[in-house]
Amino acid sequence: MSFTMLFAVAAAITLVGGIIGYLIFTSKRSSSEPVSEEKFMRQPPPAETLAATKADKKGVAFFDHDQGEKLAAPFAEQIEDILRAKIEADPALKKYQIDLGTGANQSLEIWVDGTAYASVDELPDERLKEAFRAAVEKWNSK
Repeated sequence: MSFTMLFAVAAAITLVGGIIGYLIFTSKRSSSEPVSEEKFMRQPPPAETLAATKADKKGVAFFDHDQGEKLAAPFAEQIEDILRAKIEADPALKKYQIDLGTGANQSLEIWVDGTAYASVDELPDERLKEAFRAAVEKWNSK
């Protein structure tokens, strides 16, 4: 065997060994890292999210984000879908436009009629507070 051929074989073996080592290293690292927002993907999305994505003709999706609304984490978008369904079902709440978004400091913002609120307790209507808490409770129980 020539020196060039031996060098090519050694380089190929080194490359394959490096790829295998990298794959082993990353698989061990990722299995020990904490899971963050993957919980919402382990189960089907709430019925309200399925209904919202079907109504928008988007097919089935884990969350429904419409053009022009603030972007929030996928679980918050699912809670928003549940909350919007509750608002639609309650004539006293239909007057409110709701949107959940992620603030500059990565906190959840609750937008009601164009005004941002940092917590449920700050919302302008007791029934709206109750609907929001019920939406979160429903999402948590799925």
